Parts: sequence; C-alpha cells; structure tokens
Amino acid sequence: MATGQRVDPFGNFNFLVEIDGITRAAFHEASGFDSSIDVTEHREGGENTTMRKLPAQTKYSNITLKWGTAPDRDLYDWHRQWVTGDPAAQRKNGSVVLLDRAGQEKLRWNFFNAWPSKWTGPSFQAEGNDVAIETLELAHEGLERA
Repeated sequence: MATGQRVDPFGNFNFLVEIDGITRAAFHEASGFDSSIDVTEHREGGENTTMRKLPAQTKYSNITLKWGTAPDRDLYDWHRQWVTGDPAAQRKNGSVVLLDRAGQEKLRWNFFNAWPSKWTGPSFQAEGNDVAIETLELAHEGLERA
C-alpha cells in the first residue's frame, strides 16, 4: 500500500504567454523550450584510448508561438519593426506560464532578449473549417525554468 501523496503531472493545454508590453488573450501553441550544450573534444597527452569531452557554447532553439488570427496586431507589428529596420524595435523578455485546472500558476519558463525572427500568416482553404493560425518565432538569448 502506497503511503506517499500522489502528484499528478500538469496538462499542456492551460497556459499563457507574457511578453513585455504585449498582451494577447490566447495562444494555440507555445513550443521550442530547449537548450543544448556543444561538446568540445580534447585529446590529452598520455591518454590514447579516449577523448576528454568538455562543455562549450550553450544554444537555445527559437520559441514558436501560434495563435488564432484576430484583429489585434501587436505581435505582427513588433515583427514588422524588425523587418523595416525601425530603430525603435526592441528586444523583449517574456514568460510562458503553465496553469493548473483552477487557473493558478504552477510553472514558468522565462526567456530573455527575444526578438521576432519569423512571422507566418495563416493558410486558407475553401473546403476547410479550421481556425486561421498565425505563427511567430522568437530568437532569444536564454531560457530558464522558474
């Protein structure tokens, strides 16, 4: 008989995205939360059977945000600033916040110095009935789980 308290994993459907100065009601998907460390192999004298493996540069994947197309333009306009070389274009910090079923914050992934590197508009199909989805990729310089 188990004596510990049961801890269920969180669902992936209840989340929100916060980006400095930009407010959006809902997102369909947020992905790309990963990091990897390059490996540098180093050969030491006298050690002929194996290479030493040392950590090098850390890399972060772009974060991808998807949302249903609506009248608001904040994310598109931010991307457009970078496309046109607007000197007012700013990098922004943000978070993806995982909520429990009651809407309470449980986990948070913070990203830093992000800028919109790619925007993709919706696809249209005359026979379809799906929601029109826009996509924005954010290049950033760091990610932490808080």
